[in-house]
Formats: sequence, structure tokens, C-alpha cells
Amino acid sequence: MRIIRDVKGPTGLVLEVLKLPVHLYRLGLGDLFGRRMLLINHLGRVTGKRRQTVVEVINHDKAEGSYLVASGWGPGAAWYRNLMHTPEASIQIGRKTIPVTAVPLPEDEAVEIMTAYYVRNRAAAKQLLPRLYGYSVDGSTADFREVAKRVPAIRFMPRT
Repeated sequence: MRIIRDVKGPTGLVLEVLKLPVHLYRLGLGDLFGRRMLLINHLGRVTGKRRQTVVEVINHDKAEGSYLVASGWGPGAAWYRNLMHTPEASIQIGRKTIPVTAVPLPEDEAVEIMTAYYVRNRAAAKQLLPRLYGYSVDGSTADFREVAKRVPAIRFMPRT
């Protein structure tokens, strides 16, 4: 794995495209994403204002009702930092809203899960990692593991 450019987060057209799913959720069209993506309703750590972010679901544990997501832009992503500050949030899958607590995964567990995820989605990862995140990968498990070390993961645990 090589870092080919320093990417702090999405900007410009990429940012606008990544915001589109939030607008679709607001219009009641979250079902379009099935269980592949979810909307996070969280609080801004500085402003305390309500924030929304759509992220990809890495894994869903039906038995415990948890959802696993990852921060592709690393621990500096605003939504990730917001959840580390105030872990109580809610997620929306389709039209269903679930109150949750965001629990960060230990690094070793996150690395294993994300490495396996990249390997399972090898072709897409080889294309998206350089374009979106600035990591050049050769498609090997070792390269994906190096990227995974930079990608923190969160498990959303349902609150009762």
C-alpha cells in the first residue's frame, strides 16, 4: 500500500455526490438503499446541532441487531468524531429508525473485519481506494491490511 495523495475528506463534486443519499433519506426514499447503507442521526460535538450522514453497512448481526460501519476517511471524519464525543445516536435503515449506541471496535478487530471486507470486494476496493481515499493498492491481502489499519470501525448497538 502506498499513499498517493493526502485526502482529509471529500470536497467539491465528490462531497455533493456523497450528500445525495442524505437527501433521499429525508425524502422518505431510504428504502432505495436496502440494507446496504444506513443514515446516522448524531449530534455535532461542537455545535450540538443534529447532523446526518449516510454510510455503507459493512456487516449486520441479525441476532444482536447490531450494524457495523467504518470511517473510510479515518478517525478525523466529522461524523466519527461526533460519535466518539456523543455515542448515543439513532440509525435509519430504509424507513425504520433504531436508537443506538456507537461502540468503537478495538483496532485489531477492526483491521481483521476491514481486511476481509476489502478482500471480498477486491475489484471495487482496488478502484475506490485510490480514487476516494488516496491509497494505491495492488489487491493483495497484505496491502488491504495496511489500509485497514487506517480505517476505524464502529458497531451500532441497539438501545432498549
